[in-house]
Amino acid sequence: MAAATTSPPEFRTCPYPVYRTLREQAPVVRLTPGHGVDTYLITGYEEAHAAFADPRIGKDMHEAIDLYHALFGDACEALDDNLLFADPPRHTRLRQIAKNAFTPRHVKELRPHIQELAQEFLDRCPTDEPVDLMSSFALPLPVMVICELLGIVGQERVEVLQWFSVVTRSRFSRELKADLAEAEHWLWDYFKRHIELTRERPTDDFLSLLVESEHEDGPLTDEELVSMMWVLLFAGHKTTTLQIGNCVYNLLTHPEQLRAIQEDRELLPQAIEELLRFEGSVETSTFRYALEDLEIGGTTIPKGALVQIAIAAANRDPEKFPAPDTLDVTREHLQSTHLGFGYGSHYCLGAPLARLELEICLTALLDRFPDMVLALPSSQEGDWLKGPFPAFRGLEKLPVVLDPSRTVDDWTL
Repeated sequence: MAAATTSPPEFRTCPYPVYRTLREQAPVVRLTPGHGVDTYLITGYEEAHAAFADPRIGKDMHEAIDLYHALFGDACEALDDNLLFADPPRHTRLRQIAKNAFTPRHVKELRPHIQELAQEFLDRCPTDEPVDLMSSFALPLPVMVICELLGIVGQERVEVLQWFSVVTRSRFSRELKADLAEAEHWLWDYFKRHIELTRERPTDDFLSLLVESEHEDGPLTDEELVSMMWVLLFAGHKTTTLQIGNCVYNLLTHPEQLRAIQEDRELLPQAIEELLRFEGSVETSTFRYALEDLEIGGTTIPKGALVQIAIAAANRDPEKFPAPDTLDVTREHLQSTHLGFGYGSHYCLGAPLARLELEICLTALLDRFPDMVLALPSSQEGDWLKGPFPAFRGLEKLPVVLDPSRTVDDWTL
């Protein structure tokens, strides 16, 4: 099989035609990426489903530290030493402890507060002029929720998010390596102090539950708690923020689907699953590599090669989903089939919280602003994330008019 080459410039705006071509060529293709690491991209659904559960595909960064450094450098190694980059038995222990704190009951209890937050953020949005829904609503709500779960409040939250943004902005930039190291050190020190204070004065927040959780193989160490806080802060807001934007954008660009939900609000839960399938915020899976030579989809993946699972491609595989490029909010039986939250032992722990936040956000928007529209010319595409690593799929900005009856027609941000 010939290696697939670098994607065309329009790939970030709409990657699905490229994924379709690759999937039709073969469900597993060898890439020639810029980072120089031998990489195999999985685009077929059955192959992706199998790869997620294959014990011959590992995630432990310590067992493949050279590969990890080639992809990510060494600046954030301490923060990345978490359950996302671990295999059993360590991953099993970390996940069980996190799962004990992240129970369905705890998530359910968050509903009233998240509903209050949604209304508060919408109260602040102007209705007589265009507003960027990403910065005014989709970003602050998940940030507020995860920070409160971790006990990060007040001015501390502002500082943490400032340093956090330095990490996300500079992680793959050689020119900003010093900034990245400074941000990592600040966050590490802050998380360590915050854990010490939580241990001294525990509350009923999520971090206190993590600190106090026991396991037969021992509780979380301070270092493990630091890296757990990092991954929860990162995964707990970024993916949900982007997914809120994706959901709203696709409903506004598919008015007949939006109308169906408005006419039958009971469709909303399955509509959310369809929106996760159609345009999920996680485009490709996290760090994975072959522990031995293995074959998937008729392609041999050599030991040590990077394995990337294109979730966005698998979720549009016509062999699994009829008419996959059509958004259909009446599509059924998706919650257990789409791969928007992964599959297997690394299935997203935060999926119940993400679903809850999506339901609350969309309900609040549809209830208060049923006539909202995009503040974009009909010929203009959305402002999709750019960059060389298609890990996430989402919008930089989402300009909308919440109440068109109160505005003029000149809608530009």
